[in-house]
Amino acid sequence: MKKPAQKSAQKPAKKLAKKPAKKPTRAPAKRAAQKPVTTQKPVTKRLAAKKPAAAPAKAPAEQSDLLRRILVSLDDDKAENIVTIDLEGRSALCDAAVIASGRSSRHVGAMADHLARKLKEGGYGTRPITGQGQGDWVLVDAGDVIVHLFRPEVREYYDLEGMWSVGTRK
Repeated sequence: MKKPAQKSAQKPAKKLAKKPAKKPTRAPAKRAAQKPVTTQKPVTKRLAAKKPAAAPAKAPAEQSDLLRRILVSLDDDKAENIVTIDLEGRSALCDAAVIASGRSSRHVGAMADHLARKLKEGGYGTRPITGQGQGDWVLVDAGDVIVHLFRPEVREYYDLEGMWSVGTRK
């Protein structure tokens, strides 16, 4: 009779060896919830330390080669009232906008065509031109600089300088 008792003692030992011990699953979550919040640094102190590095007022930035080419082209084509608006940090669309007027619809279209040609010759690729057929408001997207060419009446009506708070608003 002793032999069957020994076999029964061995069987449960084998079963216990096959089953891995279960680990408590909720214990880490409870420990995370019990962490004191006061040991972490306040977020405002970390942000306050970074702001002064990014916030100093910049001196007027030097004109990029692209902007210089645009201004020279418009000046050569006898554009009137050329205004450059620095949008760096104010717009994700571009770094600068150039607004200029032409004497007529034909003059505005010709300035846009000459500008696109000079940008392509300068290695900036083919630039999209919008509104050239109408000639009232032509937009040349030069990448980092957007050029708005208007007839004088249309420029006064839309008042882009006033929208960007550059110059006096009418």
